[in-house]
Amino acid sequence: MLNNHQEARIGDFKVIDLLAVAGAREVRDGEVVFAGTGLPMLAVTLAQKTTAPHASIIYEAGSMDGRPAHLPASVGDARCEYQASCASGLFDVFGQLQRGVVDLAFLGGAEIDKYGNVNTTCIGDYFSPKVRFTGSGGNPDINSLARRTVFIMVQEKRRFKEQVDYVTSPGWRVKKFPGGEWISRQEAFGSVFRGGPYAVITNMAVFRFDEKTGLMYLDTVHPGFTPEDVRQNVSFDLDISRCRGTTKPPTYHELHLLYNVIDPEGLFLA
Repeated sequence: MLNNHQEARIGDFKVIDLLAVAGAREVRDGEVVFAGTGLPMLAVTLAQKTTAPHASIIYEAGSMDGRPAHLPASVGDARCEYQASCASGLFDVFGQLQRGVVDLAFLGGAEIDKYGNVNTTCIGDYFSPKVRFTGSGGNPDINSLARRTVFIMVQEKRRFKEQVDYVTSPGWRVKKFPGGEWISRQEAFGSVFRGGPYAVITNMAVFRFDEKTGLMYLDTVHPGFTPEDVRQNVSFDLDISRCRGTTKPPTYHELHLLYNVIDPEGLFLA
């Protein structure tokens, strides 16, 4: 593999490579980033080795600002604690969220709607679901308290819905309790409002949210896809008029880092 900064050609990289690189580009230098197992780990570690060397990583199991010599297998892997500023537990990690120090968080979800409401709870009626997922975990807390949230998801029409079956994590418009009328996230959160869903990265495209309306729109399409391909894989009226073109492919240098430096064991890049 060439070790240079030229963009890789189609066929020289996989979808997971593009997702990791697209995620890394969301990290700004000096930020505190809350990352989960898998792709978020790849993305944040790649960012630290390229454009955001001073970014700090928080893992849910309790390590903060670690610099693992080898990619951890999960957020609970002891390797997360190597050179960490703090090796504690869930209580302290979520305390950092509540204090407002987390700039960016990476999350996933089973369903997402046009306002960025995410479901990781169930499909169908909550009391009699067709499918019961693992539940919220830290998803709503992380999404609610970080300044920006990036979701990494599989692109399927059934997952990108007009309205999710259950709101596990709130997006830019939510239902007010107890009346049920739709209000803005900022109105709902009041003085603790910090931000919200910033981007959605899938195997087909990158989406963002309009600052005024909170509506999702198409930002870029991955190589090999068209805006119309993406629109056919959502269940709501997606704005594709703002598409900036094709997602920038990984460089050969980034691929070298991913496969030879960050994940040479193939934990996630098998």
